Amino acid sequence: MADGQQSSSQISANEVENGSDRNEEDTKRHCWVCFATDEDDITAPWVQPCNCRGTTKWVHQACIQRWVDEKQKGNPSGKVSCPQCNTEYIIVFPHMGPVIVVLDAVDNAIYKVCPFVAAGIVVGSIYWTAVTYGAVTVMQVVGHKEGLSVMEQADPLVLLVGLPTIPIMLILGKMVRWEDSVLAFLRRNSYKVPLLKHLFPSCGEERRTSVDVPPLSDPVSATRVLCSALLLPTVATLFGKLFFDSVPSNLQRTLLGGVAFITIKGALKIYHKQQQYVRQCRRKILDYTDSNINAYNNPDTNVGTAPPSQ
Repeated sequence: MADGQQSSSQISANEVENGSDRNEEDTKRHCWVCFATDEDDITAPWVQPCNCRGTTKWVHQACIQRWVDEKQKGNPSGKVSCPQCNTEYIIVFPHMGPVIVVLDAVDNAIYKVCPFVAAGIVVGSIYWTAVTYGAVTVMQVVGHKEGLSVMEQADPLVLLVGLPTIPIMLILGKMVRWEDSVLAFLRRNSYKVPLLKHLFPSCGEERRTSVDVPPLSDPVSATRVLCSALLLPTVATLFGKLFFDSVPSNLQRTLLGGVAFITIKGALKIYHKQQQYVRQCRRKILDYTDSNINAYNNPDTNVGTAPPSQ
């Protein structure tokens, strides 16, 4: 009986001791930023900024200030929340007087308006660049004196609307891939004409993926389209002077030069695409043997080039 009472009293003492240890552990503060405790710096102010409990309940005021600055990234009005419980921190600023309030309002207004002003400047610069390009193109195609005369007699509103459409129409026209349609038509009808059948051979049913579309991808390059479209009037003028110098009209000479340039370039592009198509159809995958490795993976040889057909 005495032994039972002694053991029960020991259990009660242990429970009291463990409870006191837990209470001491709960009341002991740890900073979840720098991991310091009360003993490390007894003068540092503490704050409980969110609903967290346990080791993330307390944090030094200076540590949480640095962490908030890091999250706001230079925007003092930005909202910051606890990374554990997502509680938004209550950030209070001292009253600095009416002058600071006005300056803050002006600064915020400028910060919000600047993106729209910058966008307007960029759009305006592009517009006036297009107007200048359109005017230069008119003088280049029609002639310097004739172009100036036409623009002086035209309505200013027509010029402000019409001149920027010149580079836009050139770019849109460049994006029309008429060569693909012509190439598809020639392939479909190549069997009717012996010459076309020789120039546009088919790959056979076992390798033919499509009669109309070549197996190689032909991605659109924005910079290539832009440069080709904007340089077209200059190239057309050069071709007109080179091949149609006897034509008295500057406009007709430039138009004929442009048609000649587009036709020659389109024919060369059609021929190039057809040869790429044929090369792709005749492609072969070789056995991975020592002879093929020495023949095609040798830096001194033309890698990827098949031997001539026997």
